[in-house]
Amino acid sequence: MVVKKDSRREPYERHKVIAGIKRACEKRPVSMETIEEIADRIEAAAAELGGKEVPTDFIGSAVMNELHEIDQVAYVRFASVYRSFKDIDEFMHELEDLIRLRKDGALETSRARDKKSDSLS
Repeated sequence: MVVKKDSRREPYERHKVIAGIKRACEKRPVSMETIEEIADRIEAAAAELGGKEVPTDFIGSAVMNELHEIDQVAYVRFASVYRSFKDIDEFMHELEDLIRLRKDGALETSRARDKKSDSLS
């Protein structure tokens, strides 16, 4: 069972998770196999919670985390619907965070490459 934000309970439906991910990944280089694997990982993480009920917030956050790693455009698409941005400023803030994280990741990759080349010298 899933627990909605308004406390209603509904049966878990895998096809709804997959449909949301597919919508976010439309016209993106993300295969159906990858989408299925994301759904599998989310279901496994939900099962690890140990309860019979899973909050939809948990599922939505898990989808966002997965998409953030796989395709950042799909991530922003999903986040814009899931988080219901109130205005363009909230949306831009999310994009700025994503850009900052991407730059930080590029910096870390560059540093790791520099360390590796130093150790080979």
